Amino acid sequence: MAAALALARRAAGQTGSNPNVGCLVVQQGRVAGRGWTAAGGRPHAEAMALAEAGDAASGATAYVTLEPCAHISPRGPDCAGALVAAGIARAVVAMTDPDPRTAGAGIARLEAAGIAVTHGAGAPGATAELAGFSRRMRGGRAELVLKLALSLDGRLALAGGQSRWITGAVARAYAHRLRSMADLVLVGGGTLRHDAPRLDVRLPGHAGAQPLRAILSRAPVPAPFIALPSLDALDALPGVNRILCEGGPGLATALLAADRVDRLILLRAPILLGDGPGLEGLGLHDLAAAHGRWRLEDRRALGADQLEQFRRNR
Repeated sequence: MAAALALARRAAGQTGSNPNVGCLVVQQGRVAGRGWTAAGGRPHAEAMALAEAGDAASGATAYVTLEPCAHISPRGPDCAGALVAAGIARAVVAMTDPDPRTAGAGIARLEAAGIAVTHGAGAPGATAELAGFSRRMRGGRAELVLKLALSLDGRLALAGGQSRWITGAVARAYAHRLRSMADLVLVGGGTLRHDAPRLDVRLPGHAGAQPLRAILSRAPVPAPFIALPSLDALDALPGVNRILCEGGPGLATALLAADRVDRLILLRAPILLGDGPGLEGLGLHDLAAAHGRWRLEDRRALGADQLEQFRRNR
């Protein structure tokens, strides 16, 4: 399932309102087909994997990060029916589809066809990957990821152009990868006082869709950005599963105060700035002892810089 989740992450930020899903078709210990949700949401991961597997799908095991869809769509056939038609013998499903149009019906269809279904393998990873989609399907809001660049002494780098970079090339490439996995990138209106940010994905070979780009502002904003008059406006954006916030300390403070941050990513550069806004102004000066509100998910080097990723405890 870990390999299927890696495939799903390839499609993050590229599937529109659809979830990004990964699928492997394995025949006698050999991978016969790989798939991930295509740009725009179709074809689905299962359809891609079955097409690659061909006849080798008969009697095989399908590993899918999300329950195969079972509802009728004008955009294509349902995946549960496609797996049944391909003759797979077993399906391993990480999580149930939160979309009420399927929500258990896909697994039921597989089992009714005599396919053995194992449910829950790799569930924590799949649940984390589809957190925004799941919440939106249940009437909630998108997942919000807040990224902050920091010096060793906890000073915040302002959002903006090259003159404000404090992290190295590896960390900046990682930041662009985060953009590519988001449906929308958000900064605060104060950013416009410094420069006109691009907020686009600039990775070598990137040919996928660019995220929507928004500025929290009641004033007109330059094209191609959209203006959001308040944080509540984030909830009115259709089909947005994941939001990446790259705003400065003002927006970060507002998001944290409103308890809107689901994941917090800190990129620490090995320099000392000495002055300027810092974590203490955000109430984040001691994340490790934040009374269980945040848990550390990832810590690793990105070149000379250090990545720390925290997830909010529910």
